[in-house]
Amino acid sequence: MTPGRWDAVVVGGGVGGLTAAHALRGRGLRVLVLEAADRCGGPVRGGALVRDDGARLAVDVGAESFASRGTGVADLAAELGLDVVAPSGRSAWIQAGGRAFPIPAAGVLGIPARPWAADVRRAIGWPGVLRASADRLLPAGRVDASDLGALVRSRYGRRVTERLVAPVATGVHSAPLGALDVDAVAPGLRAALAREGSLGGAVASLRALAPAGSAVRGVDGGVHRLVDELLAVLSGGTVVGGTVSGGTESAGGTVAGGTPLPPAEVRTGARVVGISSGIASGISVGDGGSGERSGWVVRLADGAPVLADRLVVATAGVTDGLLGPAPRRPAGSDVRLVTLLLHAPALDAAPRGTGVLVAPGGSDPGRPAGAKALTHATAKWPWLAARVAGVFGPGRHVVRLSYGRLGERTPEPTVAQAARDASVLLGVPLAEAAVEASDAVRWAGTLPPPTPAYRAAVAEHAARAEAVAGLALTGSWVAGTGLAAVVGHARAAAAAV
Repeated sequence: MTPGRWDAVVVGGGVGGLTAAHALRGRGLRVLVLEAADRCGGPVRGGALVRDDGARLAVDVGAESFASRGTGVADLAAELGLDVVAPSGRSAWIQAGGRAFPIPAAGVLGIPARPWAADVRRAIGWPGVLRASADRLLPAGRVDASDLGALVRSRYGRRVTERLVAPVATGVHSAPLGALDVDAVAPGLRAALAREGSLGGAVASLRALAPAGSAVRGVDGGVHRLVDELLAVLSGGTVVGGTVSGGTESAGGTVAGGTPLPPAEVRTGARVVGISSGIASGISVGDGGSGERSGWVVRLADGAPVLADRLVVATAGVTDGLLGPAPRRPAGSDVRLVTLLLHAPALDAAPRGTGVLVAPGGSDPGRPAGAKALTHATAKWPWLAARVAGVFGPGRHVVRLSYGRLGERTPEPTVAQAARDASVLLGVPLAEAAVEASDAVRWAGTLPPPTPAYRAAVAEHAARAEAVAGLALTGSWVAGTGLAAVVGHARAAAAAV
């Protein structure tokens, strides 16, 4: 193989791109990954809490869980020698209308299956219950599915929409309900509504199909370990999770039968400025013969072209010259994530379960909190609680506070402000002196909302790509939000080329 030529090139080093590269390398192909940023992983990232005495613990400072639907992420973790773990089983809480209450059980994105249940009644009151109960009486066709908020409001009314669905769905997707496409954020809900004839019946049917237990899972040691291990395996190094290179089933070094796998190359700071077919560029890329492919020429900002027999594009905005202009992604919100290590034995009782989601405008006017969400990470993840106690001592807790809503100016909270917000949301006195370590990360333009118009435009763009041999698109821009969607889509994209 000539220098600068690869069996496969993957543009984009997020989890989707790395997963596709891992699958391609597993077929014995020489793979190059090109990532424009200075690090791989996208919104999956690890950081560290470091105390003044040098005690240190790695933590997630980006995504910290994934949806348990499907087995794609769990299968990938197993290949990498990582353990998938369940959360504690505690409920999270909502703060809306100036008060806090547990998220009702048996729901989808905050949409309850039984609006007359006691935990739902506590949240929305009898007027809300009576309005939501009309769902069973309304004709099945009386629904506005133009966006998630419109759908819930048309069947359940305003209180369910504002007090339950808004804090949960906007907390997950960092966008207002009106910007969320129903099929993208709640797959199967519209079909279930048509089948069951009511929103409550639809939610109940989806819950019945879901695996028992929590709807999310994590990784022992943090979700960021997926990126660490993918990079280790791609480079041909020993898997940190314990898989030994050289065996017939090793993720690191061989395929079944003992054939060594070539190491992949991952380049960061490699910005792609153009892609064209080999034929269009006047360059022969294929291997010759009647089955020759045209191949691809990938041009970088530094001017050095890269040749590829197969191309997987896992980031938006680089296929315009091939497929026509890609749909413009809606603006995402700027999110500030502050992680605190607290010495607060009062939190041992997990007074707000696994955390608090704040409805837009839902803070207590007398004690407003600037954060839109708080995760009590040590209450949510038993593995983390054990490691925090082992590294930092008893009575220590890790909380994550998220700031920034779409269309609003993102706050720049100090550690003192974050501690004050944690105190308000958790209902426990916390002085700034309780903070023993902290970390702050800003995510710019994160989680662009999957609007209905954008999803339709992406589907059209992806259909054009499917008609081109040797080319596949993947990544969150086409697969949708969340690791569960991205990993499965990336494997399919790799198989398609």
